[in-house]
Amino acid sequence: MPRKTSVSLERKVSPDRKYQSILVQRLIQKSILDGKKQAAERAVYAAIEGAAKKLKSENPVEVLEKAIANVSPDFEVKSRRVGGANYQIPFSISGHRQLHFAFSWLVQSARARSGMPYTKRLEAEIVDAYNEAGTAFKKKEDCHRMAEANRAFAHFARA
Repeated sequence: MPRKTSVSLERKVSPDRKYQSILVQRLIQKSILDGKKQAAERAVYAAIEGAAKKLKSENPVEVLEKAIANVSPDFEVKSRRVGGANYQIPFSISGHRQLHFAFSWLVQSARARSGMPYTKRLEAEIVDAYNEAGTAFKKKEDCHRMAEANRAFAHFARA
């Protein structure tokens, strides 16, 4: 398997049934537990509709898009060994990897909440991400802070 993902290796994701959105479908796929796709579908649809209602928005997909955009990281740090020392080197992230982190952090932080059903937890996390708050947004900020702190080692990055 090649180290760099080429266009031919990217899997094509078909849009979801209700909104015909690839972003909603990817969130559904990340939310699946124990192979129960319909349960994940119901939970995600209810969560984005509830989030749109809370934010007084007409279009739930736009709410999700803005929440994902707010949680998507632009930089990450990778560990690299240079001359016997390990350095955290900042790298910029592009497209699919940004979305992967955003969806993963959104679902992880929703699952980490307690005291209510998954639908309500995901809804609350989407609302928080939309408003640039919450655990998923904090992870993005931590990632950016780490990259900024290690900016001095950026010259170790290879092309």
